[in-house]
Amino acid sequence: MNGLPQLLPTSAESETFGGVTYHIDGELVPMLTIDGSARSVYFEHHILLWKHPTVKISLKLMKGALKRMMAGMQVFVTEARGAGMIAFSRDGAGHIVPIHLPQGQELHVREHQFLAASDSIDYTFERVKGAANMLFGGTGFFIDKFHSHAGDGILWLHGYGNVFEKVLGPSEIIDIEPGGWLYKDPRVRMETVVDRLTSGLFGGFNLIVNRFTGPGRVGIQSMYMHYASEE
Repeated sequence: MNGLPQLLPTSAESETFGGVTYHIDGELVPMLTIDGSARSVYFEHHILLWKHPTVKISLKLMKGALKRMMAGMQVFVTEARGAGMIAFSRDGAGHIVPIHLPQGQELHVREHQFLAASDSIDYTFERVKGAANMLFGGTGFFIDKFHSHAGDGILWLHGYGNVFEKVLGPSEIIDIEPGGWLYKDPRVRMETVVDRLTSGLFGGFNLIVNRFTGPGRVGIQSMYMHYASEE
C-alpha cells in the first residue's frame, strides 16, 4: 500500500475554479457559500440556507427525465443564477468536499451524497445490481455520474463524519465497508466481496466489503447515514 488515506481540507476561503468562487466554513455542520455572479449552479432540494435576493431560483430539468422517473430518481434539481451569494447546508454532521473537474473529466459518486455543482457539469446515474443487492435488500443502489462536458466545473459533495481520499496505484487494492465509500474515479473498478466467518458451534456471519482496484482515487467517509430507499 502506498500510504494511508489522507484527510481532505475541511474549509476553503475564496477558492475559484471554472469561473466559480466559493467558501466552506464550519466544522460540525459546515456551510457552502457560492458566488453565483459568473455562472449558475444547481443543487439538491431542501439544502438552501440563505441567499441574496438578487440570486434567482428556478427548477432545472435533468437529462434523461423519463429514465430517471422510471427509476424513482429525481427529475428536477434546483438552479440558482444571478449576482450575489447563496449558501447551502445539509442537516447532518459531516464534511463538504469540493471536487474540481477539468473539462472532460468524470466522477462516480455514491447516491444521496450530491450537494451542488456548477452548470458545466452533467448529472446522470447508473443502477448497480448483482452481488451488491445483498447489501441493499435485493433492490440494488444507484451511482451518480458527473461529467464536466462544457468546460471546467466544480462538484460539491457531502460526506458524513470526515472525508479521506486514497489514491490507488495500478492494480493496488483497498477494501472498504459498503457504507464507507463516497466517490471514485471511473477507472477504479468496484466489486463486492463476501467472506463467511465461522465459529464452530456458535455459527457465523458474512463479512461484506466493497473492493476497489486502481489506478485512481477513492473517497472514504468515516460515518454512514442509512437511507430507507436502500432497503
